Amino acid sequence: MIQIDNLHKSYAVGQNQLHVLKGINFSVNSGEMVAIMGSSGSGKSTFLNILGMLDEADHGSYILDGTPIKNLNESLAASYRNQFLGFIFQSFNLISYKSALDNVAMPLYYQGMKRQQRTERAMHYLEKVGLANWAEHLPNELSGGQKQRVAIARALASDPKVLLADEPTGALDSTTSYEVMDLIQEINDEGKTILCVTHEMDIAHMCRRIVHLKDGLILKDEKVEQVRAKNALDV
Repeated sequence: MIQIDNLHKSYAVGQNQLHVLKGINFSVNSGEMVAIMGSSGSGKSTFLNILGMLDEADHGSYILDGTPIKNLNESLAASYRNQFLGFIFQSFNLISYKSALDNVAMPLYYQGMKRQQRTERAMHYLEKVGLANWAEHLPNELSGGQKQRVAIARALASDPKVLLADEPTGALDSTTSYEVMDLIQEINDEGKTILCVTHEMDIAHMCRRIVHLKDGLILKDEKVEQVRAKNALDV
């Protein structure tokens, strides 16, 4: 699903070059659930931006579902993001003046889907995350956990190849975090490929594999015994 080879990225800092990614080699098979961890300065944010097509590498290759991701202008990058990726953010990134239903339907609007069809699909995914009864509510009428569930429904609505979750539990308390991770695990169980960027070790162990970044390189890449969030909630 994802194949990255010898990825390098540098940024100009004054008259110097800051070498942030120093030859990343990384692959993800379809259906995997992978945590990406790294402290500040590890290159995690830069790597995430490249995975999300918000930035491009200086050298190396990035292939997503057989498609080389390169030479992206803004229009092509937006098209590929809409086609391949679903995003879940720490801060939810919901449109405050639109209902939960309209927030979920938004990516479908940009795909050119007709109104009735996108409304039906958005409602289907709100039902999937347990929020059908909250479809007409605005974000400020929802709890943090409910907002994240709306964000997950929105990410799923366009049927992306990969879900990219950036600190999806960072703004939530422990119980709500585990409830959200239980939902994300269920989505992975259905075969969706998920990358979860987190600094929380308990959340990382709810994935099936943990990749540790340090100083622009992958320090360790290990398969782990997945902790089921539902079981953690029952403790």
